Amino acid sequence: MKAVGYKKSLPIEDAQSLFDFEASKPEPKGRDIRVAVKAISANPVDYKVRKRAAPPEGETKILGYDAAGIVDAVGSDVTLFKPGDEVFYAGSILRQGTNAEFHLVDERIVGNKPKSLSFAQTAALPLTSITAWELLFDRLGAVPGKSVDPRTLLITGGAGGVGSILTQLARRLTGLTVVATATRPESQKWCLDLGAHAVIDHSKPMKEQIEKLKVPPVGLVASLTFTDQHYKSIADFMAPQGKFGLIDDPPEFTMSAFKGKAISVHWESMFTRSSFQTPDMIAQHHLLNDVADLLDKGVLRTTLDQTFGTINAANLKRAHALLESGKSRGKIVLEGW
Repeated sequence: MKAVGYKKSLPIEDAQSLFDFEASKPEPKGRDIRVAVKAISANPVDYKVRKRAAPPEGETKILGYDAAGIVDAVGSDVTLFKPGDEVFYAGSILRQGTNAEFHLVDERIVGNKPKSLSFAQTAALPLTSITAWELLFDRLGAVPGKSVDPRTLLITGGAGGVGSILTQLARRLTGLTVVATATRPESQKWCLDLGAHAVIDHSKPMKEQIEKLKVPPVGLVASLTFTDQHYKSIADFMAPQGKFGLIDDPPEFTMSAFKGKAISVHWESMFTRSSFQTPDMIAQHHLLNDVADLLDKGVLRTTLDQTFGTINAANLKRAHALLESGKSRGKIVLEGW
């Protein structure tokens, strides 16, 4: 099968940072299904792993987590899917990735593909949907249902992949007031189009901008990017006893900034359930099916922004470079071989 991989952690400009190669088609066992991959999307975790985690000497690592495709074969213990089913999922960080024609994945973290979306539109969604859903409902404890919630949710980096779906989930499924942050005019418009009540510029002091909006107290924060640059100023204007959630890897972060207001801090990693085979691992299967249903009903929309052509090393390098620049909006998808 065709695949894209790397042997050493190299700058994306290097010819060998990602390369095309032929790999053996994997065989499913146990609860694994084998998926014929039709489309994938690129995420910041792809380049972070490429830069930090070189495979053992002589081995080639295949990156990629998001995928949409068709079940091709199933393991002996599979009960949720059969060959021919159309699926979407975000894979496991401990296994070979989705930048390959065929991919093995545990059925418990796979959902049925939305019927109303193409494979490309669907591939934009799994990793960010799981992250946003778990962050909003499991970590920050937001309550689904449209009853009025007298708090504001602040989403820093609202135009990114996770922010793009989190904004929709919070606006469509909760009674929270949703304020996103973005710096460029096109990114600010993107956030508003996705349902944010208001947008502020995180390159300028945020406290004054929040006060001018006259929104309810900022009781929940989803810090999606550059947490180290913003968390102290956010702690200054957050409501006492609020909840601060983050998904990035801040080089500097001091919990004591939140102590005086008894603000709790919550980490979200959508790979936790699959990495540790948690008893509730199948929650991601149910979550993705719920997201697919919301997409088919028109409650949510895809966050696909750009397609970069077929799945190969040259196009994936372009995607990694754009993600590393920090200037991407929504999701980048590659489709077909």
